[in-house]
Amino acid sequence: MPYNEAIEARIKSIVSGWQNTDSKKMFGGVCHLLNGNMFCGVYKDFLILRLGQENADRALSLPSVKPFDITGRPMKGWVMVAQDEFENDSALKAWLNQAKKFVRTLPVK
Repeated sequence: MPYNEAIEARIKSIVSGWQNTDSKKMFGGVCHLLNGNMFCGVYKDFLILRLGQENADRALSLPSVKPFDITGRPMKGWVMVAQDEFENDSALKAWLNQAKKFVRTLPVK
């Protein structure tokens, strides 16, 4: 199944104004990078986010959020968010800002 291009367009409209971002095709979808570190993307119909372990654990308490696991080994600190958690742009922006905040703590690549 290809990735949801509508989700990608919504992400791109938000992060295109951020400095030091880039995007790459990965995981059969698209990932966005901040300072060389992946922070979000689209996998099938899911928003994927790098939140760090503590924030990811908190997010997993929501019914529409699950671990980012496409290989049988979940990626630590990453989550997959179903569309009902980001139906409007302010909700999407809030999720993206959480990932941005965490990734800014990582060394620049």
